[in-house]
Amino acid sequence: MSDSTFPDVRWGSETSILRRPGIAFASTRLGSWTIRNLAGVDRRLLERSRGRFTVLGPIGAPTVLLNTIGRKSGQRRTSPLLYIRDADRLVVVGSNFGQAHHPAWTANLLAQPEASVTMAGRDIPVLATRVTGDEKDRLYAKFVDLAGAYGVYRGRTDRDLRMFVLTRR
Repeated sequence: MSDSTFPDVRWGSETSILRRPGIAFASTRLGSWTIRNLAGVDRRLLERSRGRFTVLGPIGAPTVLLNTIGRKSGQRRTSPLLYIRDADRLVVVGSNFGQAHHPAWTANLLAQPEASVTMAGRDIPVLATRVTGDEKDRLYAKFVDLAGAYGVYRGRTDRDLRMFVLTRR
């Protein structure tokens, strides 16, 4: 791994028999509620394993811990997020399961784009850049390919889902 790339390790498999029903469940309101409520458990598991293990691991979901600085509190805030890769960048989207409000981590990145991710046992400093326009459409399609639930989430809300690319700094 060079200094400009991110580790490509995760446990579980994209070919797991649990993947298809798991993604279908995540697309339902009950599934979204369940995953939102498991986020705290997942955050603790990811923190204790330094980004090596996640509740979503058995379905091969690429998950990262995003560490931001709270725009109001000034305290470190950690959010477990699914991501996609785009060349040597990671991409995250503030779908918030299609809820009416933006997730707090997106406002934190707008206020302070210097953050870090924890993955594969390492903390990696990143710079977040908001994605807009055609690039956003292209990248969002990759999220829908990763998990069809993202198509459902976008249809649940009228807000413009915030998306960021993360590059190493």
